[in-house]
Amino acid sequence: MDKADFIHLVRLSEHASAENSGAYRRSLARFAALGYLWVVLCFVLAIVLLVMSGKALLQGPVKGYWVMLLLSGVGLLWSSVRALWLRLEAPEGSPLTPADAPLLFEALERIRKKTQGPPIHHVLLDSSFNASISQLPRFGLLGGATNYLTIGLPLLLALDRPRFLAVMAHEYGHLRGGHGQFAAWIYRTRMSWTKLYESMEEDAGLMAHATQTFLRWYFPRFMAKTFALARQDEYEADRIACKLLGRDVTGAALAEIAVKGAWLGREFWPLHWASAGRSLQPMGPFSAMRVLLTQPVRDDFARDALRQSLKEMSNLDDTHPVLRDRLEAMGARKELPQWSAKPAIDLLGASANTWLQRMDQQWCRDNASDWKLHHAYLRRVEERVQALQASLLRNNADELAQLGDLKRRLNATADVRDCYARALQLAPNHPGALRGMVRTLPDTDVAGRLDGLNRLVEVHAASTWWAASTAVQMLEPLVAAGQPYDPLLKQWRARLKQADEAEQRAWNEMVDTPYFQSITRHDLNDFETGELQADLARCKPLRRAWLVRKNLQEFAYRRCYILFVELPGLPDGERYALCRSLERSLDLPGPVLVLWAGTDPTLHDIQKNTFDVTFARSVA
Repeated sequence: MDKADFIHLVRLSEHASAENSGAYRRSLARFAALGYLWVVLCFVLAIVLLVMSGKALLQGPVKGYWVMLLLSGVGLLWSSVRALWLRLEAPEGSPLTPADAPLLFEALERIRKKTQGPPIHHVLLDSSFNASISQLPRFGLLGGATNYLTIGLPLLLALDRPRFLAVMAHEYGHLRGGHGQFAAWIYRTRMSWTKLYESMEEDAGLMAHATQTFLRWYFPRFMAKTFALARQDEYEADRIACKLLGRDVTGAALAEIAVKGAWLGREFWPLHWASAGRSLQPMGPFSAMRVLLTQPVRDDFARDALRQSLKEMSNLDDTHPVLRDRLEAMGARKELPQWSAKPAIDLLGASANTWLQRMDQQWCRDNASDWKLHHAYLRRVEERVQALQASLLRNNADELAQLGDLKRRLNATADVRDCYARALQLAPNHPGALRGMVRTLPDTDVAGRLDGLNRLVEVHAASTWWAASTAVQMLEPLVAAGQPYDPLLKQWRARLKQADEAEQRAWNEMVDTPYFQSITRHDLNDFETGELQADLARCKPLRRAWLVRKNLQEFAYRRCYILFVELPGLPDGERYALCRSLERSLDLPGPVLVLWAGTDPTLHDIQKNTFDVTFARSVA
């Protein structure tokens, strides 16, 4: 099923659910039963084949077709048994017991009684800024489920008790009685089919092929048909939370989670990892988080984070609706809340400090290797900064712009405007220096920033998208506040639209032209090459990599790259996800397309056409 058909089927399911919820659920039950029926029929057919072929081979001469039937029966039996008794991995986390946190378990029991839900068999504590409920089938597609509640320690540190309990009520709402049981069953079935589809993707053989053929037809249709129910279940869980804790408390919890989640990602974690430059030994984050998350979020950051969250649109990549849709559905105000002053970690009682220390120690163990790599990275940046400063009077514009960029990597608040100003004295149209200068100007200097962005667009077409998106992000809140920038905002939005189209054409050229056409050796300097190799070293499945520069007609002077990687032992689905992740995370001076060695391109083609190996993992 292609994406357009998937979207169409989701929309049909949404309309069917809105028109007649009961009929929609009955149709889902019938379609889910079709999957169960297929598995049972395969199991029965496998037994028949085994009995027939086994009797024939035992009672008469060995004939080839009976052997083939026997092997087919074994393969079909194996496929059906895997489907019927597929085991899913339990969520990770440290188990919490009533003895560890009696107040928490008392609160959960009160919520369970009010929602008339089933018991939670396991409560886990992890390091995520999240909470989730999981129902794991005990016997694959067959009945029975074990309930897991996973609570992120940062969530306990960020929210007060009522708002945290609103989150717990939302999660428990997924297990409520009546219609909730049907939704939970569909949810478990979605998980089981997803796991089965992924686990059988690489299987070979006639029976495996037959199973994969059915799954390729059934699985996307089942996911599309059940999408509307899964999204409705999120709204219903919110309704339960509003009923138990109140609409205002639940809405405030969602807004506070959105803002503090953005703060953790954009400010706390970068600062925490920056401390690797001072210490080779990792430092636990949660003790510091306990103090910082109880402090009010800076007003300008909070307003921007909430505004960005409210701009998001619900899509078909996630059954969870976005913040705006959830707040509108519950009738809550779309505004910044009063910040939680007393964190809900007191629900852990006397063991709260013990859990903080334990989670800090666990985080240090889990991140020891990455911390050492980041320490080495920061040391290399410091050495490069020292080298550039030592030759400051001889540096060219590229080196001066790089000096400013590297200083800001070490300290995001460093005053590096002089570096970019010197670079612009040597090369008035240097794009890197213009970008750097715009970043360093204060937010209040709207005219100065717009002037720099206009210059950047005029002298460097490949920077138009960055300049336009920066301008739109800067002007939108000013217009929303009533300032007279509407004409400029329209102008920059038009530029952004044109730039989006140009970027898409450039990307299509990267993807659609033959991989080895119009390529040259990469143009990274020694420092940039070392940074790329350090980034690739963190990607554990990657064995070797080859980087080339791709010359595009759309942007003739832009630095664009293709990175070919060798990922042995991974299924294609994981290879695809890893390559897309590398495209987003690699710090290169231009866009990069990441391709793995497989059937197209093959490892032989890559070795023949890509000059030298850029990275090779040493084998102990």
